[in-house]
Amino acid sequence: MMPSPVLFLLFLAIPLLEIYSLILVGSWIGALPTLLLVILTAVVGAALARHQGLATLQRLQVMLSRGELPAIELLEGVILLVGAFLLLIPGFITDLAGFVCLFPASRRAMASWALRHINTGAPPPADSTASSSGREGRTLEGEFHREDD
Repeated sequence: MMPSPVLFLLFLAIPLLEIYSLILVGSWIGALPTLLLVILTAVVGAALARHQGLATLQRLQVMLSRGELPAIELLEGVILLVGAFLLLIPGFITDLAGFVCLFPASRRAMASWALRHINTGAPPPADSTASSSGREGRTLEGEFHREDD
């Protein structure tokens, strides 16, 4: 069974690009500064991931306490985990992708895009489709009260 060619290229291309970028930066600034820069990005990234993760968790708890569905916050949490993982991989390309995942504006944009494009399996809203009896969905307004015996 042959794995997907796209995955194969990703698992081959990303490490090769990382090695190339490390060699290139190392030739410009030297081996030790390159190593220190890789370590610095991992440390700064871990601190930023922790800070952003706690802020996202706090927003998630506020939304849950209000009874709202925290879909974007949950997706942001997943994106934060991916970003933190990317920052732990040595290299500059994955660090760049990891930092993009950690910045609130880009993370929210990614989460919003994913929310619009991921099929959740939920039925479409009733006002946009016909009901099972063939009539369009509609809302009936009124009042009621309960009479206790």
